[in-house]
Amino acid sequence: MWRDHLTEIIVFSFLFLLVSAMGFVAARWRAPKDMAHLDEWGLGGRSFGGWITWFLVGGDLYTAYTFVAVPALMFGAGAAGFFAVPYTIVIYPLVFLVLVRLWSVSHRHGFVTPADFVRNRFDSPVLALLIAITGIVATMPYIALQLVGIEAVLKTMGVTGDNALARHLPIIIAFAILAAYTYQSGLRAPALIAFVKDSLIYIVILVAVVYLPYKLGGWGDIFAAADAKFDASPNPNDGILLNGNNQLQYVTLALGSALALFLYPHSITGVLASRNRDVIKRNMSALPAYSLLLGLIALLGYMAIAAGVKPLPGNSAGSVDNNTIVPLLFDQQFPDWFAGVAYAAIGIGALVPAAIMSIAAANLFTRNIYKEYLKRDASPAQEANVSKITSLVVKVGAVACIVFLDPQFSIDLQLIGGVIILQTLPAVALGLYTRWFHRTGLIVGWAVGMGLGMWMLYQVASPTKKHFGGSAFPLSEFGFDTTRTIYVGIVAVLVNLAVAALVTLALRAAKVAEGVDGTEPDDYFADEGDPRVTPGTDRDAESAREPVA
Repeated sequence: MWRDHLTEIIVFSFLFLLVSAMGFVAARWRAPKDMAHLDEWGLGGRSFGGWITWFLVGGDLYTAYTFVAVPALMFGAGAAGFFAVPYTIVIYPLVFLVLVRLWSVSHRHGFVTPADFVRNRFDSPVLALLIAITGIVATMPYIALQLVGIEAVLKTMGVTGDNALARHLPIIIAFAILAAYTYQSGLRAPALIAFVKDSLIYIVILVAVVYLPYKLGGWGDIFAAADAKFDASPNPNDGILLNGNNQLQYVTLALGSALALFLYPHSITGVLASRNRDVIKRNMSALPAYSLLLGLIALLGYMAIAAGVKPLPGNSAGSVDNNTIVPLLFDQQFPDWFAGVAYAAIGIGALVPAAIMSIAAANLFTRNIYKEYLKRDASPAQEANVSKITSLVVKVGAVACIVFLDPQFSIDLQLIGGVIILQTLPAVALGLYTRWFHRTGLIVGWAVGMGLGMWMLYQVASPTKKHFGGSAFPLSEFGFDTTRTIYVGIVAVLVNLAVAALVTLALRAAKVAEGVDGTEPDDYFADEGDPRVTPGTDRDAESAREPVA
């Protein structure tokens, strides 16, 4: 009952309302004279320095997925859940080379989204449309994952009901508040709140990794308890160590997740809001500090095993909600007031990325669907207004995902989104370095990779679902005599690349027109103070070009 958690509810509510107030105040923080412009509402004026960007991008990437989904996977499957640690380490050296180029060309041309870049680079509105739709679709389950984190906290505090409306009403209220201050303040709201969010998370985790092992008898006892649980598991792949069956899945999942991380529109939005190239370079060097935190958070799954935590019942009959294991661990082991602080860290940790994700999805719709196909002469004020409204629609869609979906592991939502967003890698990431691929080849590669990825995901079953039960595809489905699995995203994007290359070679042999590259080599090295292309110039020039793919 919620009365048994009154102190936790009061502390959680106070901190939640505090950051909500900060979200509304953010409209006046570093605000320009006119917020009715997508650069201001959707990118914070492209003026964020090192500290703000560090908290914004860190708060953007380390979410409720970190606090809830990763420990839940460690609790349920063991060592496989550690894939999240190496992939966040692997990615930073890679994106260090890529993101500075994306920032520069976007700064020079005024690009707001990755689809803007693709439209200009490959001279193809169709390819840009596919990139935009892919980004929006991949973002939806990621936003839904943030809702799962909040729902797990509310369920632990007893703030839920027996019917669907009562169960989801607190989340609907929380996201209504989020929608209101995001609508008003744009990207400045999550940027300001990220300071509070990350501070709370660091405090909670540092206390947890010292206090909880002390209470549970030390790390030796914690790992022994986890080992005993997995030894008794009917699943041979569960364990505190990887085995021959899940090593391939682990490696491909880590690599695929790394490649997907900075393709997400919200990741790119945080980067494009930076003031200059040096800010991005410093952040890519410093962000691995979050990976240390992530490793400690993952171990909460083993601590929950040692503490004897039993997940709360799931939304469907006979199921359990593994997403509640961290909130339950905090509830059982921490004093009520500090458990409330920990719950607030999880809840606020969901709000910051959810806000950025909804803004990023809204920017994609506005720039690459609304302005490209519905109103080409839209003014900056009209663009900003459409983005605000779209961000509200995106949040409603995320809430609908939670109401109608019931994943056993909420991490499935993020992994499925990763499979989808990976299909933009050839056009966006490789496009920053080469224009070798033909625009039609990229379109065909995207279609084949996406189709294959969706088919593979459909074939994956889980204990609670026949289809879309995860992202670990059994190689036996391809005719191999093995029980090993592989991450769907890696297979799909490799096929995507192969098809794009083959079609490119065929079109080159047929001398099919490739369009005009709207960028120059020095665009990829532009920095703060370098003049931008006059707004509208690219779009006006493009209208006079040959018909495009």
